[in-house]
Amino acid sequence: MDLNEDLMLFSVDQCKGAEQELSIIMNLVGKIQTVTLVKVISVQIPEDGMMGTVSVQPMVAQVSGAKTIIEHGEISNIPYFRLQGGKNAIVLDPEKDDIGMCGFCSRDISAIKRTKQPAAPNTKRQFDWSDGLYMGGYLNGKPEQYIQFLADAIKIHSPYKIILDSPEVEVTGGLTAKGIIKSLTDVMAKAISVIKHVHKGVTKGGDNTGESI
Repeated sequence: MDLNEDLMLFSVDQCKGAEQELSIIMNLVGKIQTVTLVKVISVQIPEDGMMGTVSVQPMVAQVSGAKTIIEHGEISNIPYFRLQGGKNAIVLDPEKDDIGMCGFCSRDISAIKRTKQPAAPNTKRQFDWSDGLYMGGYLNGKPEQYIQFLADAIKIHSPYKIILDSPEVEVTGGLTAKGIIKSLTDVMAKAISVIKHVHKGVTKGGDNTGESI
C-alpha cells in the first residue's frame, strides 16, 4: 500500500503538515466519480418502445477511515445505452443482475434527461453519482441468444425462435434449409404457383399425378 492509499484511510485531522494537504486533495479527488462497474438492480422499460432507465448498485465498496467496508446504495433513474442511429436500432435492453459500466457526467444532466433538449445544469454538482449513464456487457455469463461474427460467416443463434418481421424479405444468395419449410399462403417458383399450378398433357381421369421426380 503506497502513501496515497494510506492517506485515503485516515481523516484530515489525523494527518500533519504536507500529509494533511495531500489528504485534503485525496479526499476531494475521492468525491469525483468517473466510471465504475455496477450491477443492475431493476430495469424500467417504457411501453412505447422508447429507451428506459436502470437502477444500479456500484460494485466497488467504500472504505471508511476506520477501515470499515460500506456497500453502496442503489442509484436510480440511470439512462442505459442503446445502439441507435435515427430510426434504426439494435434493441438489447439490460436485465436484472447484469454487470455493466456506469460513467458519470461532469455536470448535472437531470434537465436533459427530462426534456431531451440542450439545457443548463439544474444544480452545481459535478461528477456526481446522480448523473450516471449505463453501458452494459462486462463480466457477464455465456449468452443463450447471440449474433456472432466469425472469420468466414455471421451466425445468428436462438434456442427458441428467430422472427423476420418485414413486409418483404429478400435473399440474394442460395438458401439451404435443414428443417421443414412451411408456408401459410402460396409459394411462387418463377411466377408459377405451388397451390394453383396445373400439369399440362395429363389425360383426365380418376387418378392423381405421380410424385415429383
